Amino acid sequence: MTLPLQMTAIEISRPGGPEVLRPVTRAVPVPGQGEILIEIAYAGVNRPDALQRAGAYKAPPGASDLPGLECAGRVAAVGPGVSDWAVGDAVCALLPGGGYAEYATCPAAHALPVPAGMDLKSAACLPETCFTVWSNIVMRGGLKAGEKFLVHGGSSGIGTTAIQIARALGARVFATAGSAEKCAACTALGAIAINYREADFVDVLRAEGGADLILDMVGGSYIARNIKALADDGRMIFIAFLEGPKAEINFAQVMLRRLTITGATLRPQSDAAKAEIARQLRERVWPLIAAGKLRPIIDSTYPLTEAAAAHARMETSAHIGKIVLDLGRG
Repeated sequence: MTLPLQMTAIEISRPGGPEVLRPVTRAVPVPGQGEILIEIAYAGVNRPDALQRAGAYKAPPGASDLPGLECAGRVAAVGPGVSDWAVGDAVCALLPGGGYAEYATCPAAHALPVPAGMDLKSAACLPETCFTVWSNIVMRGGLKAGEKFLVHGGSSGIGTTAIQIARALGARVFATAGSAEKCAACTALGAIAINYREADFVDVLRAEGGADLILDMVGGSYIARNIKALADDGRMIFIAFLEGPKAEINFAQVMLRRLTITGATLRPQSDAAKAEIARQLRERVWPLIAAGKLRPIIDSTYPLTEAAAAHARMETSAHIGKIVLDLGRG
C-alpha cells in the first residue's frame, strides 16, 4: 500500500489543561528494526496522557512526544526483522507514545490480534488496561482463586477490567466507587460494590476477614487505610496516586502481619518486559475475551480533533469505563 508522507496528530503545545492539546501535521513515522507501523482507527484515552499533558509525566527516551498509549487499527508497514505481522492485519497495541495520530509505530511484540468478533473501537480499549491489570494483579500480585480482591476506582477503565479478570480467575471481588450509578456498573460486572461516600471500605473488608490483594490508584489517605483493610499476608499494589504518593503509616503492622507493599508503572518498563506481558495476555486473557468473560466498558467516543474534550470528560471523573478517540476508520 502507498503511505502518505504526512498525518494529522494531536500534540501538547505546552504543559497545562485540556486546552493545550492541538491538531498539527506531522510526518508519518517509519517503523524501525522489530517495529510495525499501525494505521490507527481508534485510540484509547488514559490518565497518563493527562499527566503528560500537564507536564507531570515525561515520555521515555526514544518515544514519541505525542500522547497516546494504546490503539487499534491495521498494520500499514513492517520494519526489518518482523515476521509475525503482515500489512493489513488487524491489531491492537500498547504504544510507547504517539497514539493520538493517524499512524504510530510500536515494537511488533507489543501488538496483539484483535479478538475474533470484536470491533476496532472495543479492541482499542484493551491494551493499556489489560497490560496494567494482568502484570500487577497476576504477575506481581499473584492473585489466586478463592482470594478476596479489592480494587479502588472500580468504574474506571482499569477498575472494570480488573473486576472482570479477577472474577474470571475465581477471586471474590470488591470495588469502591463514588456514586450509585458507578456502584451499579461494578455490581453488574460481578463485584461487591462499596460506595465510598456512604461506607468505609476498611470496615467492609475487615468484616470479611480482610483483602488478600488490593490494587490502588488513589494513594494519599488510602495508603494507611489499605493496610488496615488487608488480611494477614496480604499484598497491596500501587499503580497511581490521585491523592498523592505520601502518607504516614505504621510499618510495625507490615512486619507483624507479614504484608507486602509494592507498585509499578507500565510505560518505563523494558521492551522485553512488555513483550512478556503481551505473550501472557495472548495465552491467558484473550481466551477470556473469546469466552465472553471480559469485555471493554466504553463510556464515550470523541473525534481525534476533539481530544481536548475527551480529556475534559476524563478529568470530571464522571465517566464509567473507557474514553476513546475515533479517527474515522472504524
